[in-house]
Amino acid sequence: MQPITGKEMEYIADSMSNEDLLAKQCACAATSISVPGVSQVLSGMASAHQQNYAMLLSTLQQHQQLAPTSPQTN
Repeated sequence: MQPITGKEMEYIADSMSNEDLLAKQCACAATSISVPGVSQVLSGMASAHQQNYAMLLSTLQQHQQLAPTSPQTN
């Protein structure tokens, strides 16, 4: 496994932000909709977005060990 680039890191961070927002919007909509079938679909979508977020976070954590460290300056 190779370290991810700064650009890849930005892409993953943006994707995490998007997945978090989508999960929250779907969860909010699911509680606001009175049609049970639609509410159930939205809850499922919220769960899928939460899983995507977790997968992206896991990817970052796996690559954290490979990230180059910069010398600390005081």
